[in-house]
Amino acid sequence: MPELRYAAAALGLFAVGGALQLLGTPAPLWWAFYLACYLVGGWEPALSGLRALRERTLDVDLLMIVAALVAAAIGQVFDGALLIVIFATSGALEAFVTRRTADSVRGLLDLAPEKATRLGGDGSETLVDSAVLGVGDTVLVRPGERVGADGEVQEGVSEVDQASITGEPLPVLKQAGDPVFAGTLNGTGALRIRVTRAAADTVVARIVAMVEAASATKAKTQLFIEQVEQRYSIGVVVATLALFAVPLAFGAPVEPTLLRAMTFMIVASPCAVVLATMPPLLSAIANAGRHGLLVKSAVVLEKFRTVDVVAFDKTGTLTEGTPRVTEVRPLPTDGGLGADELLRLAAAAEYAGEHPLARAVVAAARERGITVPRAGGFTSAPGRGVRATVEGQVVEVGSPRLLGGTGDGTAKQRARAMVDELEQAGRTAVIVLVDGRPAGLLGLADRVRPDAAATVAALATLTGTTPILLTGDNARAAARLAEEVGITEVRAGLLPQDKVDHVRALQAGGRQVLLVGDGVNDAPAMAAADVGVAIGRHGSDLALDTADAVIVRDELAILPTIIGLSARAHRVMRANLLLAAIVIAALITWDIAGFLPLPLGVAGHEGSTVLVGLNGLRLLRRSAWRRLGGPGADGTHPDTHPDHPDQPGVPGGVANVAR
Repeated sequence: MPELRYAAAALGLFAVGGALQLLGTPAPLWWAFYLACYLVGGWEPALSGLRALRERTLDVDLLMIVAALVAAAIGQVFDGALLIVIFATSGALEAFVTRRTADSVRGLLDLAPEKATRLGGDGSETLVDSAVLGVGDTVLVRPGERVGADGEVQEGVSEVDQASITGEPLPVLKQAGDPVFAGTLNGTGALRIRVTRAAADTVVARIVAMVEAASATKAKTQLFIEQVEQRYSIGVVVATLALFAVPLAFGAPVEPTLLRAMTFMIVASPCAVVLATMPPLLSAIANAGRHGLLVKSAVVLEKFRTVDVVAFDKTGTLTEGTPRVTEVRPLPTDGGLGADELLRLAAAAEYAGEHPLARAVVAAARERGITVPRAGGFTSAPGRGVRATVEGQVVEVGSPRLLGGTGDGTAKQRARAMVDELEQAGRTAVIVLVDGRPAGLLGLADRVRPDAAATVAALATLTGTTPILLTGDNARAAARLAEEVGITEVRAGLLPQDKVDHVRALQAGGRQVLLVGDGVNDAPAMAAADVGVAIGRHGSDLALDTADAVIVRDELAILPTIIGLSARAHRVMRANLLLAAIVIAALITWDIAGFLPLPLGVAGHEGSTVLVGLNGLRLLRRSAWRRLGGPGADGTHPDTHPDHPDQPGVPGGVANVAR
């Protein structure tokens, strides 16, 4: 994008000019590079400032350009070039983030297919644009296709992956009377769906509208220095003109009066003020980035310290987002199978399956070192499970509904009791039948992240409020997870709009909300929250681009650390602003009350600029992160820790699998 190219070119020209100046080359040579830096990096801020001036406003962009030109006019071309580089870079980064977010929002519309199969009254099929579907139309969704419109199932049974809308980790069984959403992925069955919402009113379309509206609102937030720039700019310009015009009116000579006014413009320019605020914030951002958290702007870093309540999504955020086998339970019958044999047969039957539960069963067998035999005659029935022949035995693996056809009353009762026990514990129960008889059950669950409970406790201490859980998953699974990690307030079964409503309700009560999520369904709430943080490793593109910050290594423990680092950066920034203000006030007073020599004025101004800059750069040191106890301070990360595979899950980890 052009803004980034201009900023990079300006920085390169500035670096070359600085190097040539240090090497003692002839002045015209390094002056040429500095002036080229002025031209490449300054034309856009100058144009922006002139537009603002045409609208009868004055901003720091124009003041910076004028200050840079004045600096060059009196021989301080280096100072002016530095100002140009700072402003060109910050403007380019802001434009880049804004454009990425807009592109991602538009890309979200690709979730809904462009075409849909509309059924006529006579049963005929017509391929039409999804956008022209109206309420009452009937569409056919074949296996593996995406649903083209929000509607209600009329005929058919299938499992639909609607994680993009609700965040649920597993596909959901859909049959007659159940609602479906545009953009969700159909499984192995065919569905006839009656359209209940026009294309412009679908959940996906409303997600786009909510993200755009909330992002536009948040874009108005600015740093303190930007909030006062109008008054400061006007004050400096008026004072400079007065310092030049008033003495001239009383007969003062032009040259020394102009020199004094130029000196005033230089010492009053907000170089030190800009460097008082930006280096601490940018250093903290760089330190956080080095340890796995990408913070997208200084404004965002400032906001972290004001957070007083944290809201978490469930699947993929507090949990890893992938189901795992947590228990293998053979039925205790005479001649029954052992745990490894039960898992071996189940994995063989599921080997050809595409369902997430099938992949989890096969993975569990591999983790135990079990050799999975070949299976034949594989079939799959939506909502029930799979059937295959393994070593001459008919093996069925699937929903507890399979128990309805068994003949052994005692085994069936035992199996149902085990199903109830597993489901009460918040796990997904999978029944295994061998030759039509119950052989055992598998318990599966989405494993909690190893650092989730500790992070929740730390955030509760830091903000004074226990984090809350906002999830589209079912209430029982949400309650089990909340109990596991120490969360007491749970809101389950939420659609994207519901999450936004909860965030708005917290904000209406005066709370500063940080929302952590990973999916498309979390993006509107992220945009609405005061700070949105995305889990980066498996996060959706929309969530990553909408979020204000991204946890790159999926370490939740980084959240308390960044809040502490933000508070420290703010303290350093206030100290810098006080120092810069004292120096600027002293130099201005000297220039007005007496006669401040230009070299001394430049030295004082640049000296204070260097001091506040160095003070801010202290936050780059690893010790700043280490003092806050941030993850990775000792060079290790949870995702590479040798004990990670055996961390507890929801409600149990792989280490709890029966052996």
